[in-house]
Amino acid sequence: MKNQNTVFITIVSALAFALAPVTKAAPGPLRFPPPPTIPEAVELPVITIHNTDNVIRGKTGSFVLNMKPALMFGGSYVNFSVSGTAIAGVDYVLLVSPAYVGPSGYGVIQVQTLRDPRASSYRHAYSVTVTLEAGAGYEVGARSSATMWIKP
Repeated sequence: MKNQNTVFITIVSALAFALAPVTKAAPGPLRFPPPPTIPEAVELPVITIHNTDNVIRGKTGSFVLNMKPALMFGGSYVNFSVSGTAIAGVDYVLLVSPAYVGPSGYGVIQVQTLRDPRASSYRHAYSVTVTLEAGAGYEVGARSSATMWIKP
């Protein structure tokens, strides 16, 4: 076995030296491939948000997401967080991130309000604020949050 490997290596080495003049191979400095070029900055779509209006308890309100420019071949998912004085599960149905923005460039986050379980004599309005968060494939625009009031 050892003898066959040595013979094979010897034949390949002899063949390489024999073909060197034919291929005009010559020893020279090591050549590395050129460094990869850095692509120019890619313009990402910008996402903004606004609310349609305040909502009365028991009704559904909406936040509208706008992506410019719109993605022609499919949409994108946008991360968001929710805050405000309203309580998820008490004043409105829990909102789950991310929201989908379709190929049209628009998406909707619906806020389904619930009846007031507090049974207080003083009716109070509560706020729901949706704030867009950064994510892959998009940038957050100047209008990154919107507030809606749940009115009695």
